Amino acid sequence: MSRYHQVYREWQEDPAGFWAQVAQEIDWAKPWDEVFDPQAGVYGRWFTGAECNTCFNCVDRHVASGRGDQAAIIYDSPITDTKRVLSYSDLLKEVSVLAGALKASGVKKGDRVILYFPMIPEAAVAMMACARIGAVHSVVFGGFAANELATRIDDAKPKAILSASCGVEPNRIVEYKPLLDEAIEIADHKPDLCVVYQREQLSADLKPGRDYDWVEFIRDAVPAGCVFVAATDPLYVLYTSGTTGEPKGVERDNGGHMVALKWTMKNIYDVDPGEVYWAASDVGWVVGHSYIVYAPLLHGCTTILFEGKPVGTPDAGTFWRVISEYGVSAMFTAPTAFRAIKKEDPKGELIKKYDLSKFRTLFLAGERADPDTIQWAERNLNVPVIDHWWQTETGWSIAANPVGLGVLPVKYGSPTVAMPGYDVRIVDETGNEKTDGDIGAIVIKLPLPPGCLPSLWHKEERFKSSYLETFKGFYETADAGYKDEDGYLYIMARTDDIINVAGHRLSTGGMEEVLASHPDVAECAVIGKGDTLKGQVPVGFVVLNAGVNREPEEIEQECIKLVREKIGPVAAFKTAISVMRLPKTRSGKILRGTMRCIADSETYKMPATIDDPAILGEIADALKGKGMIS
Repeated sequence: MSRYHQVYREWQEDPAGFWAQVAQEIDWAKPWDEVFDPQAGVYGRWFTGAECNTCFNCVDRHVASGRGDQAAIIYDSPITDTKRVLSYSDLLKEVSVLAGALKASGVKKGDRVILYFPMIPEAAVAMMACARIGAVHSVVFGGFAANELATRIDDAKPKAILSASCGVEPNRIVEYKPLLDEAIEIADHKPDLCVVYQREQLSADLKPGRDYDWVEFIRDAVPAGCVFVAATDPLYVLYTSGTTGEPKGVERDNGGHMVALKWTMKNIYDVDPGEVYWAASDVGWVVGHSYIVYAPLLHGCTTILFEGKPVGTPDAGTFWRVISEYGVSAMFTAPTAFRAIKKEDPKGELIKKYDLSKFRTLFLAGERADPDTIQWAERNLNVPVIDHWWQTETGWSIAANPVGLGVLPVKYGSPTVAMPGYDVRIVDETGNEKTDGDIGAIVIKLPLPPGCLPSLWHKEERFKSSYLETFKGFYETADAGYKDEDGYLYIMARTDDIINVAGHRLSTGGMEEVLASHPDVAECAVIGKGDTLKGQVPVGFVVLNAGVNREPEEIEQECIKLVREKIGPVAAFKTAISVMRLPKTRSGKILRGTMRCIADSETYKMPATIDDPAILGEIADALKGKGMIS
């Protein structure tokens, strides 16, 4: 029997009391004056007057309580054939020394430090070292183009930049230092110093007077203690990847962030201190911040830092190898990773090679988890597969199936229900609530709970205009969907992915669910293409499973028929196009907006986070092949 409804009701009846109780899990240097101050900040601030240190809560207190010998971070890199374990004591030593070196170089409380790293332990150490001395870190995804890095340098104005000499991909080495040098050259703001961790795969050239070798930089450093900061002080700034040329710096505070993340580890993910938790993502994304680094360490878990891919390092069984080797209890990854695995190993044969007896739960988030992918994982892994929904801005789940409170019945296509702290509504364009089952804009009644962004970095007015002005008193998620009679949420698309076909508002996500159910389809995307008669018409792109040896045209016709049967003629779904791959960001999100621009022959800016720009040409060629563009 799930305790969810009871716990959600407790939050509704006394929000301040609820979060005050949860906050007892955190060690505070000074208690709060108010749990929530509605007069502070843009919409109010959590734990005003309190003082704390995030690094202390993630590292020091576990060593002090006798957990020093436990593994804190397991680094596993099939790309470089490297494995390394850092105990909590090891982590404390490395973090303290790096923090001391930064402090000696003039980095102090409130200063910004940009981190530009691949998936190596030094990335997590650098994040913690900044938190230790009260510096605000901003992680930029490793290998980001120089211009994108430069915009972040100019916005964050870092005193220092910490980086590595290179990233290592399955078939290439990505040199970071030339990108970093170019970014600093382009940027108006210049950092005082750069510290570079030299990887053995490639050594970077250092500029005298500005650049320091990591090993030399920390060699004689005096370990630094924790600097206590206000709970409302920023811990980090994480830039969302906008296409406007001016990315939004999502700000995260120290106190509310710790309180929320600590609560999620047991209540949502159902893991206990000492267990092994794995978020297969990247430290450059919000998942990496929340669930590779901060939440597992706050909770006293062992976290896995994996430098590899779901397929190709060396095969589609690498996830199962990691789970088996380290006794992973719960895993969190994006649905796109599982679609890639399913494409390469449709029958799940590689799973049978590994002992997954300690593995209890798989969590998916980052994009819509189609029912077919969830059912494939359930069938082959024989564990609960839990979809949940959140955003960079929120830092943790808006909607989830809280396993630690007792699993609620799974409804395929739904990330289940709103978590405590989130009052989620479905509204029309004028802000009026929709009836159950009707698609509308998904909004959250203010205030947002602890852990969510209090603002954008030094851009309060942009924060208001981007999120708070469309629906007064509500945060606009920019996602569209509906609620059913049981309060289950269904996230169908970004607001601009609801297409208007001859006056009918239709969800591209609903069509994608149907296409994904075809046994030969590995993954898919549906966009709305402009049409002079109907306004928009849907176009489906499908990637076929490995080993399918039928004619693509035959499968395309089956897909069209399937959508017609499941959704009806109203969808006007008449075009399915087989492609080898879909354009995605490096975090796995499909670039539907860019595909739509190509289909409508509109100009677009090359997305900064695109995994492989050549795929956009393949999409254009596929559309030309169907006579849809000239």
